[in-house]
Amino acid sequence: MSDLSIKIRIADRDYPMRVAPLEEERLRMAGRLLGERIKEFREQYGIQDKQDLLAMIALSTMADGLKVSKEKDGTDAALTERLARLDELLSGVVLG
Repeated sequence: MSDLSIKIRIADRDYPMRVAPLEEERLRMAGRLLGERIKEFREQYGIQDKQDLLAMIALSTMADGLKVSKEKDGTDAALTERLARLDELLSGVVLG
């Protein structure tokens, strides 16, 4: 499939992009969510400067991503531990 030409509006500016058809919906959704976050930060913190708004949103988004990554790592470790314990129990049943 050939790429699509789309425009994503961020902070009152259009950004033209060429994207794979499968990526279009995800990028448009990201643009909408970013617009919502801009409005939220503007109202919550009284920030009017677009560059400041985008910088604060970028920082918040990165912090959220790091938190999710850390939680995922903890979940993965707990799952690995449980699987190892289950393997030990099953090995005991099979060998016992």
